[in-house]
Amino acid sequence: MASVFRSITRSTMAAAAALALMSTPGAVFAAGPDGASADEGPFLSENEKAMTKMMDGMSVKPTGNVDQDFVAMMVPHHQGAIDMAQAELRFGHNEQLRRIAQEIIIGQQQEIVAMRLALGQPLPQPAPAPDPQAPASNPAPTQPMSRNGGHLNSAMNAHQEP
Repeated sequence: MASVFRSITRSTMAAAAALALMSTPGAVFAAGPDGASADEGPFLSENEKAMTKMMDGMSVKPTGNVDQDFVAMMVPHHQGAIDMAQAELRFGHNEQLRRIAQEIIIGQQQEIVAMRLALGQPLPQPAPAPDPQAPASNPAPTQPMSRNGGHLNSAMNAHQEP
């Protein structure tokens, strides 16, 4: 029995858990003790779209290249986090959570760029700053800032061969 569990990879278990939770995204929110208010409807709808898009994007047919497959699954995962954080910025009221959402957006954008650069993949086109009133789904920008204030691309390009 233990050998069966060892044969299941961590990513498979994580994906199975995520699929179980996300199979009915609206039900995740409806399970709360108070239920959803009418004011929460647009937030819930936007999050459901983001989760569905993320889960669909993470369904990648293996290519035989672990690194490419990893990035192919992680980019939609990170973009899903960005989309959900943008929904928090549009509809949330807690300033601490809004700051965390901003940090999530920046961090996930930087990681998307770093993963693509590591594989030599093209970077996404620059996107305008998210409109607080528009639905989420903006792709990661091409020039995210690093945590020390410099452009991540500049720092990473300095280490690439010509």
